[in-house]
Amino acid sequence: MMIYSILDTDLYKFTTSYAYIKLFPNAQGTFTFTDRDHTVYSDRFLAELKDAIENMQRITLTGDELEYMTQSCRFLPRVYWEWLSSFRFQPEKVKISLDEERHLHMEVTDYMYKVTLYEVPLLALVSEVKNQVSGNVPDPAEVTARLVDKVALSNRHHLSFSEFGTRRRFSFEVHDTVIGYLKQHAQYCTGTSNCYFAMKYGMRPMGTHPHEWFMFHGAQFGYKHANYMALENWVNVYDGDLGTALSDTYTTDAFLSNLSRKQAKLFDGVRCDSGNEFEFTDRLIARYQEFGIDPTTKTIIFSNALDFPKALDIQRFCEGRIRCAFGIGTNLTNDTGFKPANIVMKLTRCRMNPHQEWRECVKLSDDEGKHLGSSEEVKACLYELQLV
Repeated sequence: MMIYSILDTDLYKFTTSYAYIKLFPNAQGTFTFTDRDHTVYSDRFLAELKDAIENMQRITLTGDELEYMTQSCRFLPRVYWEWLSSFRFQPEKVKISLDEERHLHMEVTDYMYKVTLYEVPLLALVSEVKNQVSGNVPDPAEVTARLVDKVALSNRHHLSFSEFGTRRRFSFEVHDTVIGYLKQHAQYCTGTSNCYFAMKYGMRPMGTHPHEWFMFHGAQFGYKHANYMALENWVNVYDGDLGTALSDTYTTDAFLSNLSRKQAKLFDGVRCDSGNEFEFTDRLIARYQEFGIDPTTKTIIFSNALDFPKALDIQRFCEGRIRCAFGIGTNLTNDTGFKPANIVMKLTRCRMNPHQEWRECVKLSDDEGKHLGSSEEVKACLYELQLV
C-alpha cells in the first residue's frame, strides 16, 4: 500500500499548484479530512496508514516523468516540473489520529503550492488501506466484467467520458486494471485525470481546477467576489487554456449571477459537480442565451457521482442544445462489490502570508447536506450571497 509516483494524482493538483506559485507564492493553507459515513477505524488501520504516509517521502519526479509532463502539458512551463523534481512529501506535516469514537482525523498544513499536492494521494491511501485491513479482496475477473456493459453503452451511444476516480479508488491495482481495459476497449474514453496512468497507457491527462481555488478566493476576497476573481486569476495564469469553469463552490445561483459575458465567452464550458443536472443544463443554456452566446458551442462536464445509465440520460437531454461530456470516478475505480468510501479532503483555512491571521474556508453545495465549514461561517457565507 504505497503511492509509487508523484504523478499518481489528478492533473488539476499540478495546475492549481502552479497557479499558487505564480500568483500567491506566500499563501498557506490547511487541508482537513472528512468521512461522510463516520466510519469506525481500527488501530491496525491507523498504523498501516501511517506507514504508507511515511513512505511518501521517498517519492520523486523521475527524469522520464518530467519529460513526459513537459511534452503533454503545454500550459505548464518546464520550470514547474523542474521545481517538482525537488519536491518531497513531508510525512511529519500530516497530523493523523483516531478520536474516542474511532473516527479518523487527518490534516496537513503548508504553503498552498505544496499542501495542495497532498490531498489526492492521502485520500487514495485511506481508501486502499481501509479495504486491505477489512480483508476486501475483489475478483479481478469480476472487476473487468463490471466494465463490459459500461463500456459497451459508451461505445454504442457515442458517450464521451474521462476517468476521474483516483481519490476514491479501491486500490492502485484495481485502478490499473480499469485504465488498461478502458484504453483497449472504450472508443469514447477521452482520457484520465491520473497523470501516472496517462503516461503509462498513452492517454490524455484531463483536468482544470478544484473547489479549493474558489474557496481560497472566497476566504481572501469575500464570497460575493470569489467566483469572478477565481476565474479572472485563472485566466491570468493560463491565458485561455484549461477553460472549464467549476460552477458550484458557492452554489450555481451565485455562479450564474456573477458570471460575466467575457468569462462566458472565454471559457469553453462549465463543470457541474452537484445538484440536479437537468435543471443546471436548462439554467446554463438560458444564461448563455442572455449573453447572445450559442450554447451549442459550449460544453458541460458532468461529474457528480455518475454512472453510465445516468450519463446517457443527461446526454439525451443535452442533445442538440449544448455539448456534454462526463467525468466518471468511483463507478469505474471502486465498483467491486464492496461499499466505496465516502471521503473528502478540503481546504479548511488559509492565509495570504505567514503574517496574516488564518481565515476559515467554506464550500456550499447544490446537494443538500454537503456544505463544508463551521455552521457560523456557512451562515455568514449564505447571508453575504443573499441565499437565506
